[in-house]
Amino acid sequence: MSLSTESAVGPDELAVLKLLALEGGLEGDVKISCSHLADRLDASNQTASRRLQRLEGAELLERDTVSDGQWVAITDDGERALHAEYEDYRRIFKTDSEVELEGTVTSGMGEGRHYISLPGYKRQFEDRLGYEPFPGTLNLDLREDSVRRRSAIGSLEPVPIDGWEDDERTYGPAVCYPATIETSDGETYENAHTIAPERTHHDDDQLEIIAPEKLREELGLEDGDFVTVAVGDRQ
Repeated sequence: MSLSTESAVGPDELAVLKLLALEGGLEGDVKISCSHLADRLDASNQTASRRLQRLEGAELLERDTVSDGQWVAITDDGERALHAEYEDYRRIFKTDSEVELEGTVTSGMGEGRHYISLPGYKRQFEDRLGYEPFPGTLNLDLREDSVRRRSAIGSLEPVPIDGWEDDERTYGPAVCYPATIETSDGETYENAHTIAPERTHHDDDQLEIIAPEKLREELGLEDGDFVTVAVGDRQ
């Protein structure tokens, strides 16, 4: 969904989209009249019709007008818009200290192997994480909804990795969070951490994970494999 599409609808239109979803619009076509929708919205028929038109123009729903009403169905973009709203409310009311992210395994650029092995970081990993990481990271391409959800990690308690310097250069700090990885086959690995260097070329849709073992081998992972990562305080 483009920026122009996003700006074409607002809270009023999203409220209509929610009502249509509650009527069954995510499962397929549902029949609805403007008068029925207007009653649900406590608005005029014209207002209800105008909001449907905006949702259709933004490609958040499809509709087919008939003599006694119209058939509407929420599109994939419409479902994503509703899911984004859900994520906002989930973050508001969520009380546990865990964030679930989903993504697919991808090959990194090999930088993790170098930086994780540097002595200034290595000593801190052993002291603060309780293990010496395998020299390399498991890299994930996060799904769109997980990219949005990732910001919730900021409410968790991090394991800080301090910056340091040697005779040649200065190395920046990083933050780690305990992580449990689950494959699509249900196999899990608990003793892992996400790592986010302060200075990195990765975007928010990239997640790096470290562990004592080589995770690709431990979990039998290849590029393109789907995994779920539960990020949060490990009791």
